[in-house]
Amino acid sequence: MARVIEDLGGTLLEVICGDPAGVTRIEGVVIHDAADELVIPQSAVVLGVGVHDAAEIAVLLGLLAGRAGALVIRSPVPCDERVRAAATEANVVLLGVAAGASWVQLAALLRSVLIDDGVPAEDAETLGGFPSGDLFSLANAIAAQLDAPVTIEDRGSRVLAFSGHQDRADRSRVETVLGRQVPRRYSRLLTETGVFDELYRSRRAIYVDSAVFGDESITMARAAIAVRAGDELLGSIWAAVSEPLSAEREAVLVDAAKLVALHLLRVRAGADVSGRLRADLLSTALEGGPGAHSALDRLGLAGTPVVVLALGLLDPTGEAETIVEEASRETERQRVRDGFAMHLAAMHPRSAVALLGHVVYGLLPVDRCGVEAEQRAVRIAEDFLNRSRTDAVIGVGLGAHTTAELAPAKHCADRALRALRDRPGSRKVARFDDVHPQVLLLELRDLAVGNGDRFSGALARLRDYDERHGASLVPTLAAWLDAFGDVGVAAEAVHVHPNTFRYRLRRLTEVGGIDLGDPEARFAAMLQLRVLPG
Repeated sequence: MARVIEDLGGTLLEVICGDPAGVTRIEGVVIHDAADELVIPQSAVVLGVGVHDAAEIAVLLGLLAGRAGALVIRSPVPCDERVRAAATEANVVLLGVAAGASWVQLAALLRSVLIDDGVPAEDAETLGGFPSGDLFSLANAIAAQLDAPVTIEDRGSRVLAFSGHQDRADRSRVETVLGRQVPRRYSRLLTETGVFDELYRSRRAIYVDSAVFGDESITMARAAIAVRAGDELLGSIWAAVSEPLSAEREAVLVDAAKLVALHLLRVRAGADVSGRLRADLLSTALEGGPGAHSALDRLGLAGTPVVVLALGLLDPTGEAETIVEEASRETERQRVRDGFAMHLAAMHPRSAVALLGHVVYGLLPVDRCGVEAEQRAVRIAEDFLNRSRTDAVIGVGLGAHTTAELAPAKHCADRALRALRDRPGSRKVARFDDVHPQVLLLELRDLAVGNGDRFSGALARLRDYDERHGASLVPTLAAWLDAFGDVGVAAEAVHVHPNTFRYRLRRLTEVGGIDLGDPEARFAAMLQLRVLPG
């Protein structure tokens, strides 16, 4: 907890009451939902979303006693004697989060600075005296030498780490740190003013005066340097400064860029290995074979009921035509995977997400399987798509109590996903039960196409007549069937007068030889129209 306060205090978090030194380990980050039962790892940080009243805070602190290490409430936090007494009795640190930060962003920031649950720091691999991949400690060290708040960013201007004392910088920097991303308007300024071009061409640090931007929220100059591994651009380091760097301070930034490059390469390599391992474990679990139980155990989900979710991107342009297009789509899938993983982890710390092929699968732990669990999964999925504004759809499969039920649950999620992709725009998220009729029609269509089936009987005769005479007997029959025989509704659907529609209806019975009074004849015609290619 002391590490969290050191890295995020001042900019994001403030201690309201309680002793951070009393919390020596953090096991996870959980978002509290008053409608759900609390599922909290030991010594977790709980985000109290929607909790504002002092009485509510005191009650929640009591519920967290012996379970959580800290509770975070949106500032300003009402802290009276009841709250202080509840925090002391529960031995939970009460923190306030800045008004500008979103809960999802805060969850991501907290996870990025959590104490590693693996090898002790003194035995861990180090690079330049810092634990491998510990970019926050590195940012603090660079800031101390430059006497300026620092951010480390990737090629897309996403903030990977930042130093303390960001409150000493200007409003634009605070906004960047809160969003973990340089806002688009600032990125556009950096592009239009040629700053990015100069940064990426130079092997040295550059200095950018605040007047260059012409933005009142940028009141401090910037010193920056590109981070490279050979010719490959990995990211950049940015310091908010009040004057140009001296030769000594510039040398600090140049040396820091080399060290940051080593850490970024190590983080990337570790992420690749970790991602492949997680994908392999999730794939093994979803297959439901002999290794499923072991895979679930390694994912921390053995013996836990789960709901399977399948996320797929929508692509209105069809298949990728070039390698560049496919690479771009794969990058987007990985970005969505990371965002989905963060979102599910915020809902439940033991959720698992992996990209398998072109589909992102998620396992969401639940208390028990059933309709309520699936509906909760739908709400979580909808919330993710609304927040991320991702052009994707998510199929929610059945819940799985055992490893034997995982493969059927995945199959249902896949089928629901396919139904959503077949009708883009109708809905973004659906349970398998919600789209089961559509799924059956799609699978009947597959069977018909596989068998080479085409219109036959009355429909074949009507289609031939339409082609020879330029008529519309097949659309007329389809509209009549869709309207359950209501001529007025059917005529309006094909934009003709009801009398004209009645004439066409009589004509199609003569040409096609179909008895519209026979329910089986109607069903056969409806099925062919729904399933068979014209």
